[in-house]
Amino acid sequence: MWPLYAAGFTTAFGAHGIAANLGGFSDDAVTSLLVLGGLLALYDGAEVVLKPLFGALADRIGARPVLLGGLVAFAGASTLYVLADSPGWLWAARLGQGAAASAFSPSASALVARLNPAAKHGRAFGSYGFHKSVGYTLGPLLGGVLVWAGGLRLLFGVLAVLGAVVALWAWAAVPVVPPLPKTRQTVLDLARRLADPAFLAPTAALAAATAALSVGVGFLPVSGRAAGLGTIATGAAVSVLAGCAAVVQPRAGRALDEGRLTTRFGLLAGLLVTAAGLACAMLPGLAGVLAAAALIGAGTGLITPLGFAALASSTPPERLGQTMGSAELGRELGDAGGPLLVGAVATATTLTYGYGVLAVLVALGPLVVLLRCVGRPA
Repeated sequence: MWPLYAAGFTTAFGAHGIAANLGGFSDDAVTSLLVLGGLLALYDGAEVVLKPLFGALADRIGARPVLLGGLVAFAGASTLYVLADSPGWLWAARLGQGAAASAFSPSASALVARLNPAAKHGRAFGSYGFHKSVGYTLGPLLGGVLVWAGGLRLLFGVLAVLGAVVALWAWAAVPVVPPLPKTRQTVLDLARRLADPAFLAPTAALAAATAALSVGVGFLPVSGRAAGLGTIATGAAVSVLAGCAAVVQPRAGRALDEGRLTTRFGLLAGLLVTAAGLACAMLPGLAGVLAAAALIGAGTGLITPLGFAALASSTPPERLGQTMGSAELGRELGDAGGPLLVGAVATATTLTYGYGVLAVLVALGPLVVLLRCVGRPA
C-alpha cells in the first residue's frame, strides 16, 4: 500500500505545489486572473479526457503497468520544463503532467480497492486520501519555499525526481494484480451503470468538493496577498486547507466502516461545510482566508473517502478501473471548471463574487442531485 500512498502524494504535491505558486512567481506566463484559471484548469483538463480511458485500460491489462507508466511519464513531463524554461513550455509541461496523472491516479485507486476487503474500504481510502492531503498540505508551503529558492524550475526538478523514485518503489513493492475476467459490456450497459444513483451521487459530491479544493489552492493566495500576507504566509494559510482534509479523512473512513456514519449524511454534511468555507472566502482579511481554508479542507476531507468507498462497494471488481476512471472524470470536471468559473467571474466583477457563485453551486447543485438520487444510506 505504501507506494500507492506515495503515488497519491505525488499527484497532489505536484498539482497544488505548482498551482499555489503560479500567481505569485510567473508574471511572464500569468498575465491575468483568467490566464491563471486556464493554467490551473489545464492539468485537470487533460485528466478529464484521459482518466476514463486509462481506467478502462487498467481493467484490461492490469492496474500495475498503467500505474508504473503514468509515474514514469510524470517524471518526464516535469523534466521538460526543467530543460526548457519558458511560458510556452510551462503550458506543455502542465499538460504532460496532467496526462500522466490520468494514468497513475485511477490505477492507484483501483489497486487500493483490490488489495483491501470491502469491510475496510473506508479505512483504506481514508488512508489513501490522508497521504494525498499531506501532498496538498506540503505542496503550497514547500512549493513556495522551493520556488523562492530556485524558481519554478527547481520545483519541477523536485517533481521529476519524486515521480521517478515512486515509480521504482512501486515496481519493486506493488504486487501484480491480474485483470479479472468480465462479461462483454455494451455502450448502453456502461451508460446505465454511470447513470445509476450509486455512481452518480458520490461522483457529484466528489466533483463539487474538488472544485472547491482547486479554487481554494489557486485563489486563496490571491486573497492572501490582497490582505498583505507574504509568500510563505499565504502558502502556510492555504496549507491549512489540506491539513484539515488530512485530519478528517481517516476519521471519516473509520466512522463509515464502523457504522457510525452513513454515506448520505456524510456527503450532505461535507457539501454544506465546503459551501460555508467558500462563503468565508468572501470575507476580507486574514480571518476570511483562514476560515475558508479550514472549512473547505474539512468538507472535502469528509466527502472524499466516503465517495470513493461508496463507488468501490457498488462496483464489480472487474470494472473497478473503469469506475474509478469515470469518477475521476467527474472530479476533474469540477477541478477544471471551478478555477475557470471563478476566474471568469472575477475578471468580469471581483474575486469575492467568484467565491460566492461557486459557494451557491456547491450548496445547491450537488445537494439536489444527492436528494433525488440517494434513496437509502450506503
